[in-house]
Amino acid sequence: MDSLLSIVTFIPSVAALIMAVFLRGGDEAAQKNAKWLAMLATVATFLISLFIYAGFDRSNPGFQFVEDHAWIGGLRYRMGVDGISVMFVLLTTILMPVVIGACWNAQHRVKELMIAFLVLETLMIGVFSALDLVLFYVFFEGTLIPASLMIGIWGGKERLYAAFKFFLYTFLGSVLMLIAMIAMYYDAGGAGKSVFMRRSSSSFIPSSARS
Repeated sequence: MDSLLSIVTFIPSVAALIMAVFLRGGDEAAQKNAKWLAMLATVATFLISLFIYAGFDRSNPGFQFVEDHAWIGGLRYRMGVDGISVMFVLLTTILMPVVIGACWNAQHRVKELMIAFLVLETLMIGVFSALDLVLFYVFFEGTLIPASLMIGIWGGKERLYAAFKFFLYTFLGSVLMLIAMIAMYYDAGGAGKSVFMRRSSSSFIPSSARS
């Protein structure tokens, strides 16, 4: 299926949206429903990711399950996996049901915690699957939001301090990455070369260098 990778990527976010819109209240029943919906979504994501793993051709060194669509302002929604990233996608989908199960006894703002986990799963899978540098940057930076919230709300004694330090250090590195992306963009020739952000089988390189 051409869109299999996107389905695996966004199932958790769809479940998070359903949870945010339709699950109301903070009683025990609502908390239990949130946990079960998160568990079902992560298990479904894992089961579908097995089709990607099973269908992956190990004799092909290139990217597989590639999706390439027009996105915003000439950018591309380009996704795919190679022999390394397919294992990271599978690892992510394996770990998330385990994480949900480990938090099964949580009592504080359970729905919000499950939503944070589901959104984080989408973003992590996107990080490992993005073949466009801007798309990768969006997924990568997006992980800071649920991760910081989880540390700051459900962390330990020094959770606010830890969340601030986590966000600060990762954000500073991200600013440098953004500066490098802008420099690459203009070096590749501006808007007419916006597709420079495609990734080769080994690294992100300008498309002009490949042509």
